[in-house]
Amino acid sequence: MAEEMKSPNQNQPVGDVVKGDFATILVGLGTMLDGALTPLSKVVASALDSMTVVAHQILNGISNSIDNKQQ
Repeated sequence: MAEEMKSPNQNQPVGDVVKGDFATILVGLGTMLDGALTPLSKVVASALDSMTVVAHQILNGISNSIDNKQQ
């Protein structure tokens, strides 16, 4: 009866199993974060590009306004 209750991987130390499970969890978390952050980074990049265009238009308007006042 005692032999039936032994684990099937008796030669493998318990520490290796824990390390393997922890590594699997870390890889899974990394994959999830990558999948979540990639679209988010694209949204942020697009928003920054839009803000750059708007800022350029504002500065052009201010520059044109100042040039018109000086003439």
